[in-house]
Amino acid sequence: MSLFEKIQIDMYKAMKLGDKNKSATLRTALAKLKDKKIDKQEDLSENDEIKVLQMLVKQRKESIELYEKGDRLDLAELETKEMKILNNYLPKMMDENEIKSIVKTVIDEVGATSMADMGKIMPEVMKRGKGLIDGKSAQKFVNEIIG
Repeated sequence: MSLFEKIQIDMYKAMKLGDKNKSATLRTALAKLKDKKIDKQEDLSENDEIKVLQMLVKQRKESIELYEKGDRLDLAELETKEMKILNNYLPKMMDENEIKSIVKTVIDEVGATSMADMGKIMPEVMKRGKGLIDGKSAQKFVNEIIG
């Protein structure tokens, strides 16, 4: 069963149960997945589906930060709930120790010595993480190690 089908089934369940927040969040995710499918003009791979969901989660994170800065905690809470719903469909992200280990390895391999080497480090870290690394966390570790 594809991720799209699983989300669709869960959306219908949420609608039947009257969970408006979950059904609306999943409806949005399905719409984005359909848009991506139309853009590609072919069925999406599981990796493509995951990328779309990761983009939606990233948008939620950014919205939460902005709402918290604007002292709109009610909206931040809503976005947090949506983000948790979407995260249920994503593979588990790497923990900080795994990310730090990959960052150290890449820094050693590319011979990075300063922040000017960030352009060499980050693409390789993200490639090795296969979509399971949060870019902000990786950047934070690069800053800690060579910054």
